[in-house]
Amino acid sequence: MTNKTMTAAINEAIDQEMSRDDRVFVAGEDVRVGGPFGTEAGLHAKYGDKRIVNTAISELALTGIGVGAAAVGLRPIIEIMIMDFVAVSMDQIVNQMAKMKYMLGGQVTLPIVVTTHAGIDSSSAAQHSGSLEAWFCHVPGLKVVMPSNAYDAKGLLTASIQDDNPVIFISNKRCMAGIMEVPDEPYALPLGVAEVKRSGSDVTVVAHGHLVVDALTAAEELAKEGISLEVVDPRTLSPMDMTTILASVRKTSRAVVVHEAVRNCGIGAEIAATISDEAFDYLDAPVKRVGAPFTPVPFAPALEKEYLPGAKEIVDAVRSLYA
Repeated sequence: MTNKTMTAAINEAIDQEMSRDDRVFVAGEDVRVGGPFGTEAGLHAKYGDKRIVNTAISELALTGIGVGAAAVGLRPIIEIMIMDFVAVSMDQIVNQMAKMKYMLGGQVTLPIVVTTHAGIDSSSAAQHSGSLEAWFCHVPGLKVVMPSNAYDAKGLLTASIQDDNPVIFISNKRCMAGIMEVPDEPYALPLGVAEVKRSGSDVTVVAHGHLVVDALTAAEELAKEGISLEVVDPRTLSPMDMTTILASVRKTSRAVVVHEAVRNCGIGAEIAATISDEAFDYLDAPVKRVGAPFTPVPFAPALEKEYLPGAKEIVDAVRSLYA
């Protein structure tokens, strides 16, 4: 075990999978110099031009390279540096990548991973701060993964690269510098399995990305008031492990669902609706949702801070369940 940032853990997962399987390659903008967040650092020197492929600044073309390569037996990792830029490549992702296996009756597999970075970080403004994971959860044929820490990131990315289906692997920018112990050897964590990050008895908080970190902070604060939070991290947003989430809600009888994306039509709405459908008789209060306001992300640091949901908003939502 070695202390690693999430950036280093992702880099190590890519490196180990490229070493294990020579069909794995990375393509993206500036990946030969390490990529925009350093997740490909050092890989070009080790694997060369054919497996660390710099591309033109065209996310549509870049994703198309991945779809074609996967269809003929390679295992591409496609780096789209900022999540907002997936909008440029949505035709390839939604109409080709997600549907090709189904439309061809399973004659081809699409073992492709699209990695991207989401969320608010250092006043990057509206076109570089999006959390658009709900877009992909709405598309049949895609798996959607969003880890909250370095250990999960390495294991989930390894599993994503080994999977024979398209995976959208989303890193929250504010999680990238988080440090924790991570095994040096390769390991895979199963996709579609949630984890209880903190056990509690009074309120279930379902969170993903950096909001998991904020939920754990809120749990410490509320423990001083005698309120015990159970924090559940889905880790994979599609397919969603509702079994673990519902088991937690049936134990606590209260639920708060939180995410950094705008509250409207976010993944939290789906989780809240499923809890209401399948655990209604266990609820002692309505399911509460926490998300960002329904506006573009502001540039000004003071406005960005006000816009971003965090531990305070989680604490307020939990307290409202007892009002």
